[in-house]
Amino acid sequence: MKKSYSLLWCTILVLTLVASGCKKKVKPVSERIAKAWTAESVKHGNDVAYTRGGSANQFPAYSGFRLTLTNASGAKTVSFTDVDGTTFTGNWDLDGDSKLILKDLTPPPTASGGTLEFTITSLDDAKLVLTRLKSSPKTGGTINEYTLTNP
Repeated sequence: MKKSYSLLWCTILVLTLVASGCKKKVKPVSERIAKAWTAESVKHGNDVAYTRGGSANQFPAYSGFRLTLTNASGAKTVSFTDVDGTTFTGNWDLDGDSKLILKDLTPPPTASGGTLEFTITSLDDAKLVLTRLKSSPKTGGTINEYTLTNP
């Protein structure tokens, strides 16, 4: 009888170890976010300003919005094309897994000192939701939320 219990516990232990070892490993945020992103929808405060394919967009120029984050050999560079068509280049970094910082941007975006910060609201392989931490002077001083997709 003791052998049966010992065999049963050993079997349970082995199955538990195998099951826990088979979990898919999730890449770090710094790898998952390093892609080219385009606007799917944008909110200025609580108002929807743009929806891809929408016919009544308040700001149709968001169709040209691009955020390209690259991470090549530890060099994290960004190219960012804003709603007005201006392209900024610089570097990016993460503060933990929930804050994206675009820094050393040239030319510096209006009233930014060359730095833009966003909260990462959600991230998966094809969709990224960012909320700007400071108001945007280009959109009337609103806090903007960007739902971006990787085409």
